[in-house]
Amino acid sequence: MSSNTSPVKQEFKQMIVDGGNEMVARELTVGTWGNLSIRDPETGLIYVKPSAMKYESITVDDIVVFNREYEIVDGFRKPTIEYQFHIGIMNARPDINAVIHTHPVYSAALGTLGWDLPGISEDFVQLVGEKIVNCKYSLPGSNELADNLVEALGKERNAAMIPNHGTVCCGKDWSTAVKVCFVVEKAAHIYLLASSVGTPKLIAPEDIAAMRDFAKHHYGQ
Repeated sequence: MSSNTSPVKQEFKQMIVDGGNEMVARELTVGTWGNLSIRDPETGLIYVKPSAMKYESITVDDIVVFNREYEIVDGFRKPTIEYQFHIGIMNARPDINAVIHTHPVYSAALGTLGWDLPGISEDFVQLVGEKIVNCKYSLPGSNELADNLVEALGKERNAAMIPNHGTVCCGKDWSTAVKVCFVVEKAAHIYLLASSVGTPKLIAPEDIAAMRDFAKHHYGQ
């Protein structure tokens, strides 16, 4: 275990416990599947779910804490096998402090088709980006999957699909990442329904840019 002068905070461990229970309650996952991580912006430490434990059984003592060099600095459990992409995403994107990996229905259906999800609704383009894409397929828990997800997210997208696997949603904080999960699934559902009866109309690039700017700089109190 590597030494690290940054303090491990119990409140961030509790955020992982509470976040996992929220994922189950809001039907973002079932059983032990999916995973989540939260970064403390003050210390840079990243808190992740332990591997293969039911969310309702996880306590703060089970949470695993990493530094940005992928070294465990606190915790005795095996971390989620996907810890590499959680850390990789946060290393590449300083604006992201929460990552949620789910196994949903509609965006996963797009992933099995190899379809990307374009900007078809205003809430989607404001919160998630102009589109989300499928990353290149790699096996779960691999370095390649982490690299492929970082590439698919790019500099501004807040979600990506893993073909034949699931979806990864990100945000500046936990509540934003949860919101991204629901907006992505809603948009994927709409896109599949619309594609089954016709050709979906997309929002013009200039309108997407205007709404992205508004959401980033002007929306809210």
